[in-house]
Amino acid sequence: MSVLILEPLEADVVQWLAERHDARFAPELVSDFRGLVDALQDARALVAPPEVRIDAELVHCAPMLRAIGRASGGAENIDVEACRKAGVDVVRSQTSTASAEAEFAIGALLSLLRRVPIEGSDGLKVGRELGCSTIGLLGLVPAARVMAQLLQAFGTRVIGYDPSRHPSDATWARWGIEAVSLADLMEHSDGLVLMLPYFDRYRGLVGERQLEVGRAGQVLVGLTQSGLVDEAALALALRNGRLRAAWFDCMEPGWLEAGRPLHGIGSLQVTPRLAGTTRESRVRAAWAVARAIDGLLLPPATRSPIAAPTVDFY
Repeated sequence: MSVLILEPLEADVVQWLAERHDARFAPELVSDFRGLVDALQDARALVAPPEVRIDAELVHCAPMLRAIGRASGGAENIDVEACRKAGVDVVRSQTSTASAEAEFAIGALLSLLRRVPIEGSDGLKVGRELGCSTIGLLGLVPAARVMAQLLQAFGTRVIGYDPSRHPSDATWARWGIEAVSLADLMEHSDGLVLMLPYFDRYRGLVGERQLEVGRAGQVLVGLTQSGLVDEAALALALRNGRLRAAWFDCMEPGWLEAGRPLHGIGSLQVTPRLAGTTRESRVRAAWAVARAIDGLLLPPATRSPIAAPTVDFY
């Protein structure tokens, strides 16, 4: 067997892979570790959903594995270093969900700014307009480019910070984002959107010190793992009103349970990874992963001239 597919993909994508490789669709193995290990003995590629943890143990059990694909979710539970040492390429689409995530974040900002009022100069509590706001983007990712374009159509000022990108990086200007420091991002943003891919070194990057200097009435939208924000500091900022409201599309397990700082906070909204999940983004991601796996498994000299269909929803 060449390709073991555990993650539900579009039927025509699975068929395309099956016609070019010995492919098996076996979603039942997601919850059957022993069965998965057995199936991996002769698999050269694995397409697995976020529920399957890809660690050194699993990679060790797949002696012929050449590629691991993931069409949905993030790479938080993929041990990339273990894959690298084993010579296994990790295949993910970096841009297929950009439009979906940007639209979701725009919708969340519009909702929060309008339905979480602040007190105006006349004493009335009123909502705010996105076009008259400054929006801060934490993370220079593909979705940030799409979002900056959409925000500029509203007339919104867009600022951004990424710890891995220097302010002089030409990408900032090319994408229409004003590069600032983290402190300035917090201080000047009416709405803050967290897009930075999560790594352990970024845990708690947005902590008490950052939230304390946040602009009064600030709202926050989190598209990345919530561990980017300090749990206790987030709860304090929401309870004392410094942060008017927050919407996370990915919350760490247990953070909302009784006895934890965020339990019972009404100004906190959580959705189950809806941002990047649309019909269009799933099709784009599935084809991107399928094409990449096909390219890795077939030597250039033996590749068929029949290419995967082009799918474009833009």
